[in-house]
Amino acid sequence: MSALTELCRQMVSCHACDLAQHRMHVVPGEGADDAAIIFIGEAPGYNEDREGRPFVGAAGAFLDELLSSIGLTRQDVYITNVIKCRPPGNRDPLPGEIGACKPWLDRQIEAIHPKVVVTLGRVSLSRFLPNDSIGKVHGKARHVGDIVCFPMYHPAAALHQGSLRSTIEADMRRLPQVLKELEGACVSGHQDDGGQQLTLF
Repeated sequence: MSALTELCRQMVSCHACDLAQHRMHVVPGEGADDAAIIFIGEAPGYNEDREGRPFVGAAGAFLDELLSSIGLTRQDVYITNVIKCRPPGNRDPLPGEIGACKPWLDRQIEAIHPKVVVTLGRVSLSRFLPNDSIGKVHGKARHVGDIVCFPMYHPAAALHQGSLRSTIEADMRRLPQVLKELEGACVSGHQDDGGQQLTLF
């Protein structure tokens, strides 16, 4: 059993916050144990809670399309959320809930050791770049400590605001270049907590 599989097994019995009282399933995440890219959304929704899998509704279908546009599938990446249980009524996660799940997400990132962390939406973005807005930093790779963060709008945003669809698609098409730049070690400057941009972005 891999370290990531064992970690996901442990999550299933988590009762660190009150969301455990309402969930049908914990939704740890899924994908490749050694993925170069990890996608981090906000929280499970209705369909995810029922199936125990991330991004299985309409937003998930769009995410699948986005991955396909750059030649990837779910099996090539890792997909998870900031919190692992559905908030009642799909409300925003509370700070205490995000804090309770933080160790799980930290350990997932440590186990996978991805080249790029793609944040999907403002809740995920605030986990890594709390002082930035999604409208200003989407599509731009940044160093955050020892992590390379690539912020994107949440796929669900395109379902509610159709004008964002082309923006999300364009940002996704930048990902291969981000990976290519990292693999070529073409990173300017040094890492800092303020989030230094990569050379091309």
